[in-house]
Amino acid sequence: MDLDVFVTTHRAEWDRLDALLGRQRRLTGAEADELVSLYQRTATHLSLIQSSAPDPQLTGRLSQLVARARSAVTGTRRASWRDVTRFLTHGFPSAVYRSRRWWVPTALLSTLVSVLLGWWIGTHPDVQATIAAPNELRELTRPGGQYETYYSSHPAASFAAQVWTNNAWAAALCLILGVFLGLPVLWLLFQNMLNLGVGFGLMSSAGRLDTFLGLVLPHGLLELTAVFVAAGTGLRLGWTVVDPGPRSRRTALAEEGRAAIGMAIGLALVLFVSGAIEGFVTPSSLPTWGRIGIGVVAELTFLAYVFVLGGRAARVGETGDVEAAERSATVPTAA
Repeated sequence: MDLDVFVTTHRAEWDRLDALLGRQRRLTGAEADELVSLYQRTATHLSLIQSSAPDPQLTGRLSQLVARARSAVTGTRRASWRDVTRFLTHGFPSAVYRSRRWWVPTALLSTLVSVLLGWWIGTHPDVQATIAAPNELRELTRPGGQYETYYSSHPAASFAAQVWTNNAWAAALCLILGVFLGLPVLWLLFQNMLNLGVGFGLMSSAGRLDTFLGLVLPHGLLELTAVFVAAGTGLRLGWTVVDPGPRSRRTALAEEGRAAIGMAIGLALVLFVSGAIEGFVTPSSLPTWGRIGIGVVAELTFLAYVFVLGGRAARVGETGDVEAAERSATVPTAA
């Protein structure tokens, strides 16, 4: 594309669209029709320039012009409870369902890594010696030690809020950093599995694995699932950078990125539930089977939500992205 020729050919249309958008009075019917036509053509021009001859200054001007025209044509849209309902019943569960081929293997492999690390630490006293001094290890693992008192060391409400904030931030980092080819996501995931493996190994070596599982499973099932979903989605976003498929890389990243932002919000709600369980159920006086039972019910409810509700929404075309009317105009891309 000869950019100078293209600009000379279409500058009058852009100037006319800018003039119509700047009108203080109400547009006539003919002017409104002209504005819509110019908006559609300018959006196409913008897509052509972005894909064929990107020029930062011209792209910035046309992007601003198209955004103003879209606002004038569609009107200012306000979020409503319908949007919240659609997100919770269609957008979020379908986005998690569509990412299942990434987060399910991530969950299985991560769990295996954590178990192997726990076994290695639990069966090798020399490895345990590199973690802490013997008296410190005894303080961690003894009845009433730090592993047990950790969950009741603060008031339940503030502890739940702190846990929720930390976990939501970790999940958001997995989603955001996925764009860097997924490498930071792998590191964050390994850190989580290492921490879990250390607790598993130390408590098992002290003969208190049942106590450890009774403390971790009530909230850990749902919490770790949310982390795995975030990590799997981050890895998927990283792979989109490498292989965007039939879409342009810009379009693919925009679509997957918007879905990832929605998933960050949804996972924050899931982690709020797991944080509440960790703050109120884990340190409670309920029997171990009762506490674990609550965790299992929460986990099965989330999985049913994703695979039943999300699967149904995905099969009718829901992707977790914003509605079509809210997306930027694009032109077809050759496969």
